[in-house]
Order: sequence, then structure tokens, then C-alpha cells
Amino acid sequence: MSQWPEWLPLNSGLRPLFPYGAPQVPAEAVLNTNENPFPISAALAKAIASRVEIVATNLNRYPERDATTLRAGLAAFINSLSQSAVTVDNIWAANGSNEIIQSLFLAFGEKGAIGFTPSYSMHPLIARVTQTGWIDGQRRADFSLDIALAKEEIAQANPALTFITTPNNPTGSSITIAEIAELAQVVPGLLVVDEAYAEFSDEISAVTLITQYPNVVVIRTMSKAFSFAGARLGYLVADKAVIDSLFLVRLPYHLSALTQAAAEVALEYRDELLGNVAALIKNREWVESELKKLHLSVIPSKANFLLFSGFDIPAPILWKSLLDAGVLIRDVGLSGYLRVTIGTEADNKLFIQALTKIIADRESTKK
Repeated sequence: MSQWPEWLPLNSGLRPLFPYGAPQVPAEAVLNTNENPFPISAALAKAIASRVEIVATNLNRYPERDATTLRAGLAAFINSLSQSAVTVDNIWAANGSNEIIQSLFLAFGEKGAIGFTPSYSMHPLIARVTQTGWIDGQRRADFSLDIALAKEEIAQANPALTFITTPNNPTGSSITIAEIAELAQVVPGLLVVDEAYAEFSDEISAVTLITQYPNVVVIRTMSKAFSFAGARLGYLVADKAVIDSLFLVRLPYHLSALTQAAAEVALEYRDELLGNVAALIKNREWVESELKKLHLSVIPSKANFLLFSGFDIPAPILWKSLLDAGVLIRDVGLSGYLRVTIGTEADNKLFIQALTKIIADRESTKK
């Protein structure tokens, strides 16, 4: 039954939908949205405040429309990671990676899109909102991507946009640069590689393919590794023709002067911010080992989260039991699976302790 009144002329494709959003409820350990648990340093916060104070004197004026300074900084950052040679002409910045995704659909979605699910749930949702035809491609039972099958499905769908996510959300699994190149050779239109969690992975970035394969576009974000989720800054690395096309569909002055200023300062502190990545990888390995000690199955992850299964409690009930114990994780809608974001050492220990007790209590009731 529709949740909307009949008098409301809402587009028919939107009527069955519900707004996207993870639960925002109080918890001692908030481990459900893949945020970076480490806040920015006092020094960085002060530097951002100082830059914003300067920018604030000109808030009566529109922001720098093309965000050239920020885009140049992002290009330099990408080059430092991947030994690439991208320039400001290869970068487009927006309000989080979701605006990037929406803009890709608006600019290129006329002939439809395909993605391989389960993957980032916003890909098909934004496709539907933008009235872009979407096809769910298949994954193996272990959620890995079968490249041969993917190529067959791409050929059959003949889409303008092919989405792959590596490391994949919600599974954490990744594909190699060779596999991405193999897909780049056969996709019609654009191969969109969503690398929101790339800093947590040791795989080579797909940005290194763009010179050889100009149909490859790479989505990145400052929300995860940069501890910058609240600033809302996503960006795209692509051939200049792709970037120029996106300027056709952007909203005027879409990136505020305050966002640009904060992101520019964060890039200046990138070594400090990325220093937390190693700690999160170490914490991820510890949580994975503890889950396995509980005889649970864990999907190998190169992101800042773990998808696990093997519990004999219905996932929604286990989720609620953990929340009652002060730990908020994510029910991603996969039967028999839950996902936990890697937090601080204290967060992770609380999660493992709570989960251990719930499982032990469950076992004792069986006796």
C-alpha cells in the first residue's frame, strides 16, 4: 500500500520507495555506517576553523564555481598514491560520492546501467530516482565477482554505465587491477569503479588505467579514510571528456565555499589523517580473528568493515540484542549476515564482548 496521499503528484517510480538511511540511534559503540572512528586532530580542526573564518568574510559571494584549487589538490593527492599524472582536468568534486553517482546517471544513463549485487545500495536507488534503467548482475555464492559471467551479462545488457565496487560494500571483497582492465576492454560506455574504501586496500587503483582506457571512471571519497564524513566531499577521477560532460548536469555553485575550504585544509594534513588507516587495518584483522574464534564465518575484507555469518540467531534479533548491549552494527538485508564497521580498540572490544555473551547465552538455553 502506498505511503503517499493520492493528491500528491509524486512520480510513479518513487511511490514504492523509502528514503535511504542507516539507523541513527544512541549506542556506546556506533559501528554501522563505515565512518572513520578517529576524529580529526585539534590542530586540523583549528586550521579548518582559521580557513573558514577567512572564507566567511566573503559568504555574500557565490563560491568558486569550478573548485579549481580543491580539484588541483585532489589531483596531487591521487598522484601521490598511485604514481599517476592526473591534473585538475581529470577531477570533479561534489557533495559526497552520492552526488557523483547521481551526476553520472544524469549525464550518461539514457541507455541504462548494470551493477553486481549485493553492492552499494545507492547505485540502484539513485538509478531509479533518475529514471535510469538498472540491471542487477550476479555474484558468486561467496559474493566474489565472476569476471567471465560479468562480461556475458554486460554484453547482454549493453548498458551505458557498468558499476563495480572495490572494495565492495557490504562484503569488503575486492577485484584486481587486471580484472578491472579485462572489463574495461569489453564494456560499452563507461566502466564506473567505486573506490570509496580504496585507502584500506593494497590493490592498485583503477586510476592507473584511465590513460589506456579513457572509458574508466573512478569514484573516491574523503568520508572514510580522511575522517571527513561530515564535510561531504566526494570526487571523480576520469578522462577530461567525462569531466566536461558532468559540468552539463551539475547544479550551479553546487559545492559551497565552506566545504571547499575545509577539504583543501584536510588535504594539507593528509599524512596525519591517513596515518589512522594502518591502525584500522590492524583493528580489522583483530576483529576478524575474534569472530573466527567464535566459529563465525567472515568474508575476507579490504575495507574498514567486516561482513560475517554463521550465527544461529535470526540476524534482526542478533542486531537488536547487540544494540541492547550498547553496540550498533548494520543489518544489510542479506539473510544470515550482519556487517560491523571497524572502530576504536574500545569499540571493537565492546562488540566482541557483547557478541560473545549473546552467543554463550544462546548456547546455554539449548542445554
